[in-house]
Amino acid sequence: MERYLAGEMSNSEKEAFEGRIKKDKNLLEEINLRRSIDRIVEKRDVQSLRNKLSAIEKNRNSKRRLLQPQSGPYLKYAAVFLGVVLIGGIGLFSGNKLTSVQIIDKYYKVYEPPTGQRSDKVMSNDDFIVALNLYNTHEYGKAAVFFSKVLESNPEDMQSELLNGLSNFEDKKYPEAKKSFGIVINDNNNFFVETAEWYLALCYVMTDEKEKAKQLLNIINKEGGIYKKDANRILKRYK
Repeated sequence: MERYLAGEMSNSEKEAFEGRIKKDKNLLEEINLRRSIDRIVEKRDVQSLRNKLSAIEKNRNSKRRLLQPQSGPYLKYAAVFLGVVLIGGIGLFSGNKLTSVQIIDKYYKVYEPPTGQRSDKVMSNDDFIVALNLYNTHEYGKAAVFFSKVLESNPEDMQSELLNGLSNFEDKKYPEAKKSFGIVINDNNNFFVETAEWYLALCYVMTDEKEKAKQLLNIINKEGGIYKKDANRILKRYK
């Protein structure tokens, strides 16, 4: 898959692989998800470069104002202090790496559906109400069954798709959870993309797909949303 997405296959390999894609729906969904993530990374990298250039310019201006001749002794002591802090920080992070299970124990929280984002159309669906009640009472396997019923009649309902993924995540059915989170992310026109990215990253953590987890956590960190701090902390302490 990596060679296909990078355009490194020969014509014969590409033709054979595309034949597999046509027959394997899960493979097609995984490729579409990876392409979507790559597009997000590209956009975030451009914005990150702009922010870094702006920060460099601000830093230069502040140095011009602060670095006066009489400040030499103070800078010397500040440099010593900073060195001590950095050494301590390196020791802290290098000595406290977390395993996948420890990451989930420390940073995972059960998602609580926001009442303000439920439409009247969704709330009038009996299967959705049953599914939501089962989810809230932690009967996740049963909840997933009813969320799937909702999606059969309304496949564009991204809230139900997210909750279906979360129900499967809680039920440790990670392939099904990944599929739902990928659909929400690929839709890219709903309120739940940020949450889907976060829980998909945790899926990758639980299935020990470290590179995918780190790539998605970097995206979340750069986006600066509600999961930014936890994503950054995990990246620093991920084994």
